[in-house]
Amino acid sequence: MPPDHPAIEAGPSVQETQFAAITDEPETVSEDRHIPSSEFGRANFEFNRHIPDKNDDVAHPNYGTTNGTINEPPASDITKNASTTTTSPRALSPDLLRGLLMVLQAIDHCSVSQGAWRHGVALESEQDGTIVKKWNHPVPWTARMLTHLCAPGFMFLLGMGIVYFGRSRSKLGWSSWQMVKHFAIRAFVLAAVNELLFTLPFGRGRILILNIVLLALAVNYLLAGLLWLAVNASEKVLATLLESSHTSSDNDVERPLLQDATTYSTTKPASVWAVRCSWHIHNAILLALTIITIAWNHWLSPHHGHCPVDTPPGYSGPTQPTSTSLGPWFDFWFLNVQYTTVISPFPPLAWLSPAILGLLYGRIVLARQWKAYTINSGNALFGVLLMLLFVLTRLLHFGNLSENCLRMPEQLSSRERNQYLASFRSFFYIIKYPPSFSYIVFTMSMNFFLLALFGILPEKVARRIPTLLTFGQSALFFYILHLMLYFGLAVLVKTWFGHELDHIDPMTGKPAVGTEGEPAVMWVSWLVGLAILWPLCRWYGRVKSTKGVNSVWRFF
Repeated sequence: MPPDHPAIEAGPSVQETQFAAITDEPETVSEDRHIPSSEFGRANFEFNRHIPDKNDDVAHPNYGTTNGTINEPPASDITKNASTTTTSPRALSPDLLRGLLMVLQAIDHCSVSQGAWRHGVALESEQDGTIVKKWNHPVPWTARMLTHLCAPGFMFLLGMGIVYFGRSRSKLGWSSWQMVKHFAIRAFVLAAVNELLFTLPFGRGRILILNIVLLALAVNYLLAGLLWLAVNASEKVLATLLESSHTSSDNDVERPLLQDATTYSTTKPASVWAVRCSWHIHNAILLALTIITIAWNHWLSPHHGHCPVDTPPGYSGPTQPTSTSLGPWFDFWFLNVQYTTVISPFPPLAWLSPAILGLLYGRIVLARQWKAYTINSGNALFGVLLMLLFVLTRLLHFGNLSENCLRMPEQLSSRERNQYLASFRSFFYIIKYPPSFSYIVFTMSMNFFLLALFGILPEKVARRIPTLLTFGQSALFFYILHLMLYFGLAVLVKTWFGHELDHIDPMTGKPAVGTEGEPAVMWVSWLVGLAILWPLCRWYGRVKSTKGVNSVWRFF
């Protein structure tokens, strides 16, 4: 069975690589930033800009700076200050998170390649509306809960990376059409890699599309990029319209929320008000889209995430992906599908929500010069809020896609009891295929906690965490290489330690062969694989850093 985790993404971390912003070196921030003037509407604003240089695409000056102030050197100092940089340790946290997610997903792919254990927290499935009757063993259950963080975390970092990439390229003078072209080319490259990496080797000439994750990432990268461009354009239009209809006296002047407007005319306060209003309105739109794009996984579910209360003996829920009445081409975008020539456990639009959330988060982080304490506190607070939402999904029975589906002994012993409160593992049972609302809020809560944790680490400590920065800054390269490595190692491992298992291999239709029952073999293989990948990723990071900003090698 081929792997099923999202590849790699981008984040406000550092670099314009991969499809969103995969990094290859630590963030650098210009200590002195010239603030050129930019006219918006009828008022003049001074926008905070760092000096573009060859590393412009890796700079994230607003992410967790420690002083919360903006230096304003004279225009004559532009050239002199352009080469003066300092590293911001707080900006390492997105790279560290991405690197950790890469390491965690390697657990999933190593275990799948070797048949080390059944893939899921339960033996039956993690699919919408499927009855489950037996938990997986404690070790694979724990490993699977950890790897649940990967897919939404990668999509979220992808959305963040688009905001940073777009801001950087705007400062370099790119037009909207240049960015559209760039987003389209990257999406095409990802789709092509999906075909080469999954469809050709696993499809064996019978399957035309095998979307394990990269195709979903390609689609969502393109859609999120276009959405970011649309928001940028409409935000200016709305501000102009609001300005034209707004009248106020000079006494109404107040400091704008967005510190991009560090200086403004006291004779035209309407523009300040208009910019602020437009910014808030567009953030509200992005938040609404984040909710809608996860809610439609529930609206479009053929059985709305409910299992039948009365079932015949031996019934275990749908054994094949369900479908709607709108046809297979519609289902491909929203539901898990398994047809003769198309298999897609990662429907692209079902995973769009975390990417839009990443866009919103990136806009807020770039809105002003936040202090590190504020960034970290905000991450932790949002993690708490999302975790409270998750608890409510359990208590109030909404957003789960698994109602009446838990048929473990603890549920059968008390049918009137809330199924999610019957045991610890029942409380954390979440549906990934397609992702439920409870799945997204739980996993994103944990990802925000990790961002906060990495953000408070001293720089020296953060840089000494083994391999995380290296993997986080060459993520797509890691993803491609680790699949080939672990599936290659699996051939040897199965030859030496493999035996026939008690279930059917879904790819071959024959009894599966694996190392189930010998977990030490899998864990040793996983560590050996990481040890091999680390120097290769370090080498590739150095190579990539020498390439131009438009080089195809930066995509990886």
